[in-house]
Amino acid sequence: MTSSQEFERVALLASDVERAQEAYAELSREHDWAPIEEADAVVVLGGDGFMLQTLHTMLDSHRVIPAYGLNLGTVGFLMNRFRSGSNPMRRMAKARSIAVAPLLMEARTQDGNSHSFFAINEVSLLRETRQTAKIEVSVDDRVRIPELVCDGVLLSTPAGSTAYNLSANGPILPLDSELMALTPISPFRPRRWRGAILPDRSRVTFKVLEPHKRPVSAVADQKEVRDIAEVSLAVARDSELTLLFDPGHALDERIVAEQFVV
Repeated sequence: MTSSQEFERVALLASDVERAQEAYAELSREHDWAPIEEADAVVVLGGDGFMLQTLHTMLDSHRVIPAYGLNLGTVGFLMNRFRSGSNPMRRMAKARSIAVAPLLMEARTQDGNSHSFFAINEVSLLRETRQTAKIEVSVDDRVRIPELVCDGVLLSTPAGSTAYNLSANGPILPLDSELMALTPISPFRPRRWRGAILPDRSRVTFKVLEPHKRPVSAVADQKEVRDIAEVSLAVARDSELTLLFDPGHALDERIVAEQFVV
C-alpha cells in the first residue's frame, strides 16, 4: 500500500443509475477525460456492483489500471465518498493505493466443459433445487471434509470478507492478512463446522457429490456456471488490481471498522 502517483490521462466511467449519470455530466464539463483504452487510471461513478463490473472488464481485457471509485450507489464499500464540487483529480493525487488479488475459479461441469472466471469478492457454490447439496472439500489436494451437507459453501478474499461471507457468518479478514475465508452456507452436516481460515497460498477444491439428484451452481462474483462437477480455486497473484482511496477512508480501515459495528 503506497501513495498514488500523479496520473496524466484519466478516464471517467459511470453506471446507469440516475445519480451517477448526473455526476458524470457535471464532471465531464470540468476535465478533459481520456478514453478508457488510453488512460493510466479511471474514476468510477456508481456503487460496488459497478466497480466490480469495471474491474472484471479490466481483467478480461488484460489491461489493468488503478481505479478510484466515487459512491453514487448504496453501500459503497469499495468506493470513496462523493462530494459535489470536489476535484477528483486532486483527491486521486493524495489517495492511497491498495492491491487486491482476485481468485481464479476453474470449474468443470457435468457435461465435461471447463470454465475459468476471476472473483474479486468470493466464489460460492449453491444448491440449484430444494435438495441440499453434498460437497467434498479439499485443501491442497487433501480431503478435509468428505461430505459437507449444506445449502452451499464459499471461499472469500479479504476484500470480499465483509460481503456475502459476512452474511454467512464468516470472519472479517484484514486486507494484508494473506488469508482466505472458507465458509459454509446453512450447513447441516458436519453440524458443528463453522468454516476455516486458510493461507492465501492454499488451493481449494470442491467436488459435487450426487450431482444428478443434488445439482450445484458456482458463482464467481457476478458470473454463474450451473451443473458443476468440480471447482478449483487459487489466488491469481499475476492479476493483481489497484484501488485508490482517500486518506482515512481506505478499504483496510473499513474492514477493521466493520468488526465494531453493532
